Amino acid sequence: MCRLFGISRQSYYQRIKRLIKNQEEQNRILTEVKKVRQRHKKMGGIKLYGKLKPVLNEKLIKCGRDKFMQILRDENLLVKHPRKYIKTTNSNHSFNRYPNIIHSIDIVRSEQVFVSDITYIKTKKGFMYLYLITDAYSKQIMGWELADNLKVLNAVKALKKALKNRKYPGRKLIHHSDRGLQYCHPSYIDLLRRNKVKISMTNQYDPYENAVAERVNGILKMEYDVGGQFVGKKDAMREIKYAIWLYNTDRPHLSCHGLVPEEAHKLENYKLKTWSKKLSSKGYPLEEKEISLNVN
Repeated sequence: MCRLFGISRQSYYQRIKRLIKNQEEQNRILTEVKKVRQRHKKMGGIKLYGKLKPVLNEKLIKCGRDKFMQILRDENLLVKHPRKYIKTTNSNHSFNRYPNIIHSIDIVRSEQVFVSDITYIKTKKGFMYLYLITDAYSKQIMGWELADNLKVLNAVKALKKALKNRKYPGRKLIHHSDRGLQYCHPSYIDLLRRNKVKISMTNQYDPYENAVAERVNGILKMEYDVGGQFVGKKDAMREIKYAIWLYNTDRPHLSCHGLVPEEAHKLENYKLKTWSKKLSSKGYPLEEKEISLNVN
């Protein structure tokens, strides 16, 4: 048979041996992927590769990023994220608004800028709302509150937790948010002023002016199913608490050089990464660029 196709028996068996070896390596890679996906069920392929690369190197498994992404694609393990939005911002109020003072600054340390936002949570008993405050540099969630209403009190509770969780309380801090009623209310503004926190707000209802907060909302919903339908508040609280803990302590951020938020929060003056819009033929970034983060 080998003579019929013009190849030697040695070449034939060497090829079979390579195929078997490649399949064994692929199975080992998939085993490691499934271990991570047990905790991070919808973590994207590029972050998965970054997280697993040290493990693969330690186990002497040679696998570049393109090959890794192709394995995920072949096994139908790439995650597709549906986009759904429900507006939680009420800017139709008579309270004072504040200008955007962070649009032209470079964020070079943790606790330089906190960003705030509210996102909806589904339960069988109706909608609930998750109030989040995130550090714009490290992407660490500093404070949060879950409630079944959009009252200012819940935003104040999340802010108090974020201020209490500060690691560097002596640093000058800016609080950035949209122009929603909760963030413009006198009780919220008073708490910021009493803690000597400067106030910054988006110029209009534009998610790009509060991009970090919007991105964190998306990660929690798309990768950890936080936006999914829970039985009730107790169930939602348990799952959200675990998701935020995983996010802060175990999920690498591409913009933070693959560090998890808790690690990034301890560092200063590293260049935050952004990803080139130029894509490979297989649909993921070819290059990465290093620039200082500009939130606008």
